[in-house]
Amino acid sequence: MEVILLERVEKLGAIGDVVKVKDGFARNYLLPNKKALRSNAANRKVFEANRARIEADNAARRTDAEKEAGTFNDVSVTLIRQASNTGQLYGSVAVRDLVEALVADGHKITKSQVVLDKPIKAIGVYEVRVQLHPEVSVTVKVNVARSPEEADMQAQGVDVMAQMFEEGRDTTGFVEDYDPNAEPGATAEVREEAPAADEGETAEG
Repeated sequence: MEVILLERVEKLGAIGDVVKVKDGFARNYLLPNKKALRSNAANRKVFEANRARIEADNAARRTDAEKEAGTFNDVSVTLIRQASNTGQLYGSVAVRDLVEALVADGHKITKSQVVLDKPIKAIGVYEVRVQLHPEVSVTVKVNVARSPEEADMQAQGVDVMAQMFEEGRDTTGFVEDYDPNAEPGATAEVREEAPAADEGETAEG
């Protein structure tokens, strides 16, 4: 399907561009979100008649977004989550969690503005893009940790996951002394005496 873009769309084009897209993408995303119009003679006339207003509105929204972007300098959010010893989260951090944390921090954003390619499933520090406007985006640091202390360490650049791996490797060398022939709970003395008793029984037989 050919559409006329009403705003800049990443990897597609700018306002007024006529581009060809998959039908599903147009019907499910571009058209309902008023990011584009179907490209036909009638819509092209409508667009050209309103082009100046559309571009002015876009410029005003971009200016507001640029002001908002100034409040995102060095913004980071910390999320404390339960995780296994290997750092894997029980569950995951999704867009909703990030929006709640940023809104609590005083930022006005919506779920559609957070660009998270896949949910966060392990502790660590991540960079997540927030699209304030089609032409204005900011990067937010997301610090996911099991405790405030761990979050502080990660914020200082400590790789907690690597540290956990090192600690785990140190302890794996310890193997408890174990006699596979011993009965459960048997002491060393019993184990030593047992063969002698067996020999005595054999001699009598």
